Amino acid sequence: MTMATFRRILVKLSGEALMAPDGYWLDPQILSSLAEDLAQATRAGFEIAVVIGGGNIIRGARMSAAGWIDRPTADSMGMLGTVMNSLAIETALNAAGVPARTMSAVSMPTICETYARQPALHHLDKGQVVVLAGGTGNPFFTTDTAAVLRAAELRCDAVLKATQVDGVYSADPKKDPNAVRFDRLTHDEAIARDLKVMDTAAFALARESRLSIIVGSVHAPSSITALLQGKVPSTVVAP
Repeated sequence: MTMATFRRILVKLSGEALMAPDGYWLDPQILSSLAEDLAQATRAGFEIAVVIGGGNIIRGARMSAAGWIDRPTADSMGMLGTVMNSLAIETALNAAGVPARTMSAVSMPTICETYARQPALHHLDKGQVVVLAGGTGNPFFTTDTAAVLRAAELRCDAVLKATQVDGVYSADPKKDPNAVRFDRLTHDEAIARDLKVMDTAAFALARESRLSIIVGSVHAPSSITALLQGKVPSTVVAP
C-alpha cells in the first residue's frame, strides 16, 4: 500500500506538543492549531483516530525511576494524564467543527466513553475523529505501543508519528550536522538500528500487523494533511 492509498490513519501526538513556551502543560493556541490541522485532514477525506501521550503532565517511567513510587502506580498516573490531554483535543476538535469522541482504555464512564473496538469502528465509519485515551490500559506499555495496537485493531492503513523533526535520522540532527534522514526503512531495519523514534515493542507490533509508520514534523510548513499526501519530507517505515 502506498501513501496515495492511505485513508484511515492513526495520528500519534506527544503530550509535549501541547506545552506552552513557559512550561505550562497546555497552550490553548497550540491546541487550537493542532485541532485545525486534524480537521483539515478529515476534510481532505482521511478518517482519523488520535493517540496523545501524557508527557506534558507526567511521565510514569521517569517518576518510577526516581524510586519513590512503583512503576505500575506511576504508569496509572500517566494514563490519567493522557485522558486529560484527550479531552482537551476532543473539545478543540468540536470547536473546529469536527465531531470527536474520547474513548478511554481506563474506564471512567462519568467522564468519557470506555474504549471498545466495535463502537470505535462505528464512530470512525460515521466520520467522527476518535481520540483514544488511557494508553493500552496496562502499565509497562508506552503510548507508542498503544497507538500501533489501536491502529491494528481499528483497521488503520498507517500510523502517523508527528514529531519535532521531519523524519527518522541516523543520529540526532540537532546535535549531529552530519545526520542523514532516511526516506524509507523496514521495520526490521528500524529495530536493528535501535532507532528511538518509537520503542521496540511498537515497531515489533507494527511489523507483525504489516502496518506502515509515517514519521514527520508537526511544525509548519508541514501539516498532517501534507504528510499524509506525501507533499513534505517524512520517513516511511513499512514492511
